[in-house]
Amino acid sequence: MAAAAPPPPPTPAPEPNVALLATHHLGHSLFARIRLATKSDVPHLHKLIHQMAVFERLTHLFTATEQSLSSTLFPATEHPSPPFRSFTVFILEVSPTPLPLHHPPTASLFTPIHHTLHLSNPIADPEQSDFASGVGGSPNAVVAGFVLFFPNYSTFMGKPGFYVEDLFVRECYRRKGLGKMLLEAVATQAVRLGYGRVEWCVLDWNVNAIRFYETMGAQVLQEWRMCRLTGDALEAYVQVRQRSSAAPPHPGKENIDPLTFMLD
Repeated sequence: MAAAAPPPPPTPAPEPNVALLATHHLGHSLFARIRLATKSDVPHLHKLIHQMAVFERLTHLFTATEQSLSSTLFPATEHPSPPFRSFTVFILEVSPTPLPLHHPPTASLFTPIHHTLHLSNPIADPEQSDFASGVGGSPNAVVAGFVLFFPNYSTFMGKPGFYVEDLFVRECYRRKGLGKMLLEAVATQAVRLGYGRVEWCVLDWNVNAIRFYETMGAQVLQEWRMCRLTGDALEAYVQVRQRSSAAPPHPGKENIDPLTFMLD
């Protein structure tokens, strides 16, 4: 009896598309870096602040220039204040390729914070060329946002803290967790320095931001109101006070300062 013919060899399985698998499992990576700002960041910072003024419907108050930002945030003094002891700016950079671990101009002052996001779709940035950060080895890196903060003090706690003046992320990069990363960077630095709190203001109509802050555990202090003297009102107040101080007191009347009662 003739031997049975051997079975045919199995059909080889098709080679998997490695690129497709990587895209399916990992999505589109976005690499983020938070670093200290330097004077060379001022042009980007100025544009970001203007965009923030547009978003907050406050362009009528926007008078900052690159020169005013440069001279006040990065003054040309012999002994500039170290970061976190005066006005401090964190810059947020993003790139589709990994960013350098270190930032040489500020290497001795702060170690950059790195995050990697996995997105289902790539981000189309219509302002990519305007916000190109010029990071070596990352030609597609852009500036996506910033946070500006400085120390304040709580007399009740007997401790310093940080006040966040502005936090802003460009529109195409919002709702990715990048704003939270910036705020976490400030909070982490506060804890590292032994500070007591971080505080900031939010516009009452920005309900999404308010809800987000509350989920973080932040208290929205409804009973407090911000008071501000600025511009002509500030100048006029000082002039009135100076004239009042120079005037001789009325006979038989005490020279009582109304602010004594306002600030008690």
